[in-house]
Amino acid sequence: MSGARFGVIGLGTMGRNLALNIESRGVPVAVWNLETAWVDDFLRDHPGQAFTGTKSFEELAASLERPRRILMMIPAGKPVDQTIEKIKPVLEAGDILIDGGNSWFEDTRRREAALRPSGIHYVGCGVSGGEEGARYGPSIMPGGSPESWTALKDVLEAIAARTDAGPCVTHVGTDGAGHFVKMVHNGIEYGDMQLIAESWDVLRRGLGMSAAETADVFDGWNRGRLESFLVELTARVCRVTDPETKQPLVDVVLDKAGQKGTGRWTTQVALDLGVSVPTIAAALDARGMSSLKDERVQASGLLNGPAPTAGFGGADRQAVIADLEAALYAARICDYAQGMALIRAGAAKYGWTIDLAEIGRIWKGGCIIRAQLLDPVRNAFKTKPDLANLLLDPAIGDLVESAQGGWRQTVARTAVSGIPLPAHTSALAYFDSYRTARLPQSLTQAQRDAFGAHTYERVDRPGPVHSDW
Repeated sequence: MSGARFGVIGLGTMGRNLALNIESRGVPVAVWNLETAWVDDFLRDHPGQAFTGTKSFEELAASLERPRRILMMIPAGKPVDQTIEKIKPVLEAGDILIDGGNSWFEDTRRREAALRPSGIHYVGCGVSGGEEGARYGPSIMPGGSPESWTALKDVLEAIAARTDAGPCVTHVGTDGAGHFVKMVHNGIEYGDMQLIAESWDVLRRGLGMSAAETADVFDGWNRGRLESFLVELTARVCRVTDPETKQPLVDVVLDKAGQKGTGRWTTQVALDLGVSVPTIAAALDARGMSSLKDERVQASGLLNGPAPTAGFGGADRQAVIADLEAALYAARICDYAQGMALIRAGAAKYGWTIDLAEIGRIWKGGCIIRAQLLDPVRNAFKTKPDLANLLLDPAIGDLVESAQGGWRQTVARTAVSGIPLPAHTSALAYFDSYRTARLPQSLTQAQRDAFGAHTYERVDRPGPVHSDW
């Protein structure tokens, strides 16, 4: 019965579109879904294409060539463990089971270790690009064994997005490395989206621009060094009119942001590994603050502050916009720097060999954070693979140097105006802290020793010291 060359479990939006993508590259696909009616509907909607519908895991396994390559696109957590338990009896040594969802990387490590003795390869695979990317070319971040990468490479390279640097897929590393990198990708995405939202707020409240005018600004930025999917998307979003109210649709959207967990995971892991990711954390905090809508409405009538234009002091509109562009560019670099530093720390902790230049390359296309900025990011790690922090690359340093004047002006203006810029401000504090040779934590250590005898180290000799304060 075998004839399909790839299997897909889960025909939700992402699974369905990935199945269509794979089949369009000349690879026959066997599909399975928990609700069997979905399989029938999928086959009915795509007649004459190389799909095999299956209603049981036994049927799915029988329909696939060996070694079997099966992609799960199902909700993270218990559904993944349950699926593994049910499908494992029909798999054989050498088969490859891929988890393409946003699973917690420690779960992936556990699952890979549990399946390894049976000879079944388990691959935690990050997939970014949303439903359009899944259909026409995502950025793909597979972990797992080198043997599994060899077996999957042809199909994954065929379905991935492509740029002038090649297909947007690479073998990230062993066991949970793929899902770890996807987690950090999403953390960077949180930061980038917050930075853009704050920039939009400055344009709307600080300069009094209409939604259409802000779209023009983002369009202009997208033709320069800020060129990226999210800036392009922002311009498009700001032009849409609500058919009911005839107002800009963005003004009708409730200002309460949701989250699915990967941003929170990023900050939790950063805390565990002792890596500073303040811009990502600020983005997460901003979403949390947005959820307090009723409290914020009440506070807006009780707590007074300056008018949103107070800090602009008659400044030329184009000068404000130019400064804001510089701020967004510099802060975005710090967002990437924090994410890359976290990936490096994760690799050291878990014994992964992760090529950060390759990560920059595969993020150039397909994924949500694809941006022109990834070219200098990639070059930085190609030039010095062991670069401790992106900001230490001379070319990147020059980019931040050239932008920091406008960055500082923007943060100062908005502070005086009472317009919150938590992500921009945290990024600037990150930059200033990183370039400071001596920080005030000398006082922190002295305080800790004074109230709790926690000891401290001296600058002139090694070893712990306790003093009578």
